[in-house]
Amino acid sequence: MLTKETIERVLEKALSTGGDFAEIFVEDTMRQNVGVLDGKLDTALNARVYGIGIRVLKGTKCVYGSTNNDDIHSLLQMAENLAFAIGTESKSSSVHVEKREFVSAHPVIYVPASVEIEKKINVVKTAYKAAKEYSSDISQVQSVSLEWDSRIQIANSDGLLAEDRRIYSRLAVMAVASCEGENQVGFEGPGRRMGFELYEKTVDPVLFARDAAKQAVTMLHAKECPSGKFQVAIENGFGGVIFHEACGHSLEATSVSKGNSEFCGKLGQMIANPKVTAIDDGTVPNEWGSIDIDDEGTPGRKNVLIENGVLKSYMIDKLGGRLMGMEPTGNSRRQDYSFAPTSRMTNTYIANGPDKNEDILKSMQNGLYAKKMGGGSVNPITGEFNFSVSEGYMVRNGEICEPVRGACLIGKGSEILKKIDMVGQNQSFCAGMCGSSSGMIPVNVGQPLIRVTDITVGGRG
Repeated sequence: MLTKETIERVLEKALSTGGDFAEIFVEDTMRQNVGVLDGKLDTALNARVYGIGIRVLKGTKCVYGSTNNDDIHSLLQMAENLAFAIGTESKSSSVHVEKREFVSAHPVIYVPASVEIEKKINVVKTAYKAAKEYSSDISQVQSVSLEWDSRIQIANSDGLLAEDRRIYSRLAVMAVASCEGENQVGFEGPGRRMGFELYEKTVDPVLFARDAAKQAVTMLHAKECPSGKFQVAIENGFGGVIFHEACGHSLEATSVSKGNSEFCGKLGQMIANPKVTAIDDGTVPNEWGSIDIDDEGTPGRKNVLIENGVLKSYMIDKLGGRLMGMEPTGNSRRQDYSFAPTSRMTNTYIANGPDKNEDILKSMQNGLYAKKMGGGSVNPITGEFNFSVSEGYMVRNGEICEPVRGACLIGKGSEILKKIDMVGQNQSFCAGMCGSSSGMIPVNVGQPLIRVTDITVGGRG
């Protein structure tokens, strides 16, 4: 980490040509991945990421640079280059930073580096064995333990000096089922802001591995999904990826501040069914997408985005806030020091609603039950999306019937929000990685079981 004296000198240099805000972000991250493929150890990665990013703002103009050279002369030179990129006037600035202390809401028991690698190998081998032995149809299994331990320092010309430590652990299991040249894939990837205690407290490698294998085998023997407009029930957990992608990105200042969102100028308006309340909450203890402070040093917080169908808030970073005339919301995030931060989600979910889960399925006469969602794509300007269903079943007369594969859900974010007419009571999170202009970051998606009145289902049957 940099000394207080170095930080103040670099920030003063960054402001020397008229900038009104300067920031330093220092990162020191240790990563370890251990993986098994086809029963053999094929990954044993240890890596370190270290570097410094400097950002200068002048009004709504922004320049950013990064380096992994923390020599004071190198940092002063980069700060001077950024200063000249943002202005030409000569300005003398005096910067004084004071360290701000906070208590982490995400305690860790076993720091990854303190755990013997043999224990990590045992976890991935246990997961591999459970998935491989699930069925003779399982042709390939890959299981990987992923851990990283980041030490962060953030300082700015407003006087902030803060340090944070962020530890993440995740298990990823991919199972492939094969028969007569046909392959289907199942995946589970639970993760938390925890150390190795993840496997003692919340994640049983055997159960998650079997779930991945079950998904692959079920879809291998499933019929092709019919296409058309259907009533659709979307299960909890990763089902929330639809809200995340189709609506969440459109509520980030990254899009809203530039007028590139279908939800621009709609604060206070009814944009969803009254049963829908959507939240982004970075304060949930030990959750995968949680933060103590964001990457600008703003404390994490709970932001109600949609309340009973009414748009209440956007997710805002410092630069986006300047463009929008609004305060930051603790949503500024980045992959690492080489990226400038911008507004991003944390733990984003649809909250529990008034409907009983069993009533949701019983209410469906002819529809699709999307038990597991896969990946997809979305245009944040229009909100149009296309998502695959990785495990789906037809529903008839209130009963879950035969599995179907090849289904995809096609629609528009602003329309699907209004078509969610039943919201259940089993809200849960699911870990994922989200890519945007500031790189890949850990986020949670989530929701309870929901019902959509009608949506276009693409299929092959």
